[in-house]
Amino acid sequence: MYPSTLESLFLIHNSDFADRETTTMKQAPVLTDAQVKKLLKMTSATRHSARNRLVIILSYYVGLRACEIAALKVSDVVDGEGLVKDTVLLTQEMTKGRKANSVYLSEFVKKEVQKYLESNTEPLVTLSSPLIYSQRTGGHFSSQTLQILFKTLYANIGMNASSHSGRRTFITALSEKGVSVRVIQELARHSDLSTTQRYIDVIVDKLRNAVNAVNLFRI
Repeated sequence: MYPSTLESLFLIHNSDFADRETTTMKQAPVLTDAQVKKLLKMTSATRHSARNRLVIILSYYVGLRACEIAALKVSDVVDGEGLVKDTVLLTQEMTKGRKANSVYLSEFVKKEVQKYLESNTEPLVTLSSPLIYSQRTGGHFSSQTLQILFKTLYANIGMNASSHSGRRTFITALSEKGVSVRVIQELARHSDLSTTQRYIDVIVDKLRNAVNAVNLFRI
């Protein structure tokens, strides 16, 4: 069984685990598909496994920042009829840049949200309830505490990664699948295209494939 509580982490090297929003994307490792699968599999062996799994899903498959995940309420992802929304509006109070934005949920993510809600019927009784709630307080996680949770989950699979790793992996994966950098910019909610370009991790194999593609044009 993996470690299940955050309290011990506050007592042991709390400052080392506290990941800052000022951490650059270059310092956040990009995970492979196998590592993401391992991370998700590991969450099933933790306490609050449904919560921990959704935190990872929102990071890797939506590209949300820790502060944005922490601020979500049930009403942000569920409409008045109890259906999971296709589009989530992030208010300016929820985002890092203090600018309202919309994010889009894939069918896979919507199913994951629905499963999470069904597994947490008591704590999530109202639309105003925190989507990701602290077992200790019953309220929202703080951004810093959620970053500590990310660190804990990564440590459980032997990785030294941060809450930014999911977002950076999300952006890099889009690039590797051939998605236009302008579309990625919109999905990442960057005001400056150069910011998006700095987020994208260029791996050696991708560079080799690009060079080898030149052979297609040789006579």
